[in-house]
Amino acid sequence: METIRTTGKDKEHVIIPESQVPTELSSWLVLVANKRDKQAFTQLFKFFAPKIKRFGMTKLNNEASANELVQETMTNIWKKAHLYNEDKGAATTWVYTVMRNAAFDMLRKVKAKAEQNVADDIWPIDAALAESHEEASPFADHLMSRHMMSQIDTLPPAQRTIVKGVYFQELSQEQLAQQLDVPLGTVKSRLRLALAKLKQQMGDQYND
Repeated sequence: METIRTTGKDKEHVIIPESQVPTELSSWLVLVANKRDKQAFTQLFKFFAPKIKRFGMTKLNNEASANELVQETMTNIWKKAHLYNEDKGAATTWVYTVMRNAAFDMLRKVKAKAEQNVADDIWPIDAALAESHEEASPFADHLMSRHMMSQIDTLPPAQRTIVKGVYFQELSQEQLAQQLDVPLGTVKSRLRLALAKLKQQMGDQYND
């Protein structure tokens, strides 16, 4: 029985019975590396794709992302097969390392997108405060800040708390959900309702 041990945060073991591991895996990888052999690559795809998809379903939580992981991993195998050294380890170990790295890259992109969504959510406030800095008079900035706060203070208490937490306290939506003991979805919906009201109050100049 062959055990593929993963490292870092991913502590799972992928265990494949030796009877299910083709002895040609290493030679297929070498053929892909040296001759760009499409038939050998097809055999690698047939063997690894279902296993990569199962891993993706576990780590990425949806079928579309799992399928994307399969494509990303197999594309990297095609491109990087020349880096495989059969003297340093099993083909399965190398392929699962490629898979794990691809999965981590996808998770980082998801996190970055979520952070960008938070930034996009608070753009009406950013736009108003940025404009205030362009005013010639320092007093105008103070007035603009007071105006912004007065608009926020007209929001329902639950929405007002979310807006102030995200923007002024620089808390993430996840942190607010924990502090307020409400679901993350509730925080997101309250924030969007609040920002929709602020956009309306601030006028068409901040619309797309």
